[in-house]
Amino acid sequence: MSLSFYSYPKCGTCRKAKKWLEDNNADFNEIHIVENPPSKEELKSLYEKSGMPLKKFFNTSGKKYRELGLKDKVNSASDEELLEILSSDGMLIKRPIATDGSKVTVGFKEETFEETWK
Repeated sequence: MSLSFYSYPKCGTCRKAKKWLEDNNADFNEIHIVENPPSKEELKSLYEKSGMPLKKFFNTSGKKYRELGLKDKVNSASDEELLEILSSDGMLIKRPIATDGSKVTVGFKEETFEETWK
């Protein structure tokens, strides 16, 4: 099973997650989330498979998120609007995102990776 691993090379959390995948001999394809962000359709699919609220897909600590004043918007906008915003800029997406096509993890918590990808 090969994972699609959306990450940003300068992100410390992404580097930790990548190291975990390598240390656990996971087969993965790394995708630069800013140069090749997931499309609106891909994001929708990831969101639906994750079982998480869509606002969990936002990189809330990012500069872009603050600049665009998205804090209030994520609570009131429709899923369609939020997917449109997310797909407009890879820097707005929380990372890393890992998926095998049926399961999805967003961000990196070692326990979650242990449960999901081992």
